Amino acid sequence: MPVWISESDVVSMMHLGEAIAALEEGLLAEARGDAQNMVKTHVEWEGSTLHAIGAAFPRAGFAGTKTWAHTKGGATPQLILFDSNTGCLQAVIEAFALGQMRTASASGVATKWLAAEDASEFAIIGTGKQALPQVAAVVAVRPIRRIRVFGRNEERRAQFVAQVEREFGLPVVAARTIPEAVEGASIVTVVTRATEPILTADMLSPGAHINAVGAIVPSRAEIAPDVLARCTQIVADSVTQARKLSKELIDFFGEDTSGWQRVRSLASLVAVRQSRAADDDLTIFKSLGMGISDLALGIELYRRASESGAGHAFPHPQKASPRLVTGASQCNQQISNS
Repeated sequence: MPVWISESDVVSMMHLGEAIAALEEGLLAEARGDAQNMVKTHVEWEGSTLHAIGAAFPRAGFAGTKTWAHTKGGATPQLILFDSNTGCLQAVIEAFALGQMRTASASGVATKWLAAEDASEFAIIGTGKQALPQVAAVVAVRPIRRIRVFGRNEERRAQFVAQVEREFGLPVVAARTIPEAVEGASIVTVVTRATEPILTADMLSPGAHINAVGAIVPSRAEIAPDVLARCTQIVADSVTQARKLSKELIDFFGEDTSGWQRVRSLASLVAVRQSRAADDDLTIFKSLGMGISDLALGIELYRRASESGAGHAFPHPQKASPRLVTGASQCNQQISNS
């Protein structure tokens, strides 16, 4: 029977380090050709967006989609897993926590391979719901000694600083401006809802790594063109989606095919297991969210739920009556007889 996996089930069954490992396995499957990504589709209205992404892992026996409406009132994303051989429903997973872990894990994987190994100064721009998992992902893969935080709302910024201090036991500084936050930082994560670039090249120290997480639709941007001009490595979770959805990269490369060839997929980065070069200046990971990432975590959660008995069973829909229309030929027959 299919299983319903709740938010509390998700957080009890998987921690961020395990999510990073599951994502790397999913990315390796993509690099081998054992996983295919469904390009994200979305529609926008009055400041809200409806998203749908998905992927297929046929060798593992799964296919699935995640969908959510991001509105001013909130969002309730759901990941739906199917058997890739029979189409049978396997699981519905409440996917808010999963989405946070997936997005943070992608930044963690990118930071693991692109940031300097001794990177210890970390700046995060943005204090929303995705910010704390982003901090956790960077702390999980690099020896961070100090964190600097900027958010536009001073009260929320102070609350976030206190929360980060409690969670990680590290010195945390509330910065008054973005330049103050990123000065001298070796890792910078930007996770905002900015509609125009807020991070420019003159703010960034040589050799810094950037996780650009917030702008996932063409109406939003966080990174200025002069940042991309300085980047010696540009990586996206999905290059195909970047060409469709990333305003920053679209504005920078336009229709320049040779320019777009500089953009590598996160899967290819993991597959070659090549760290940053000694002469790299800025490196950037452009995160847009992709189905392979969600499915990589969702499949692992489903397996754990199956083994442990976690989750909540819910009944199959009743089988259709033989009298009901089940195919095009019957439909045509009914039309002709009506």
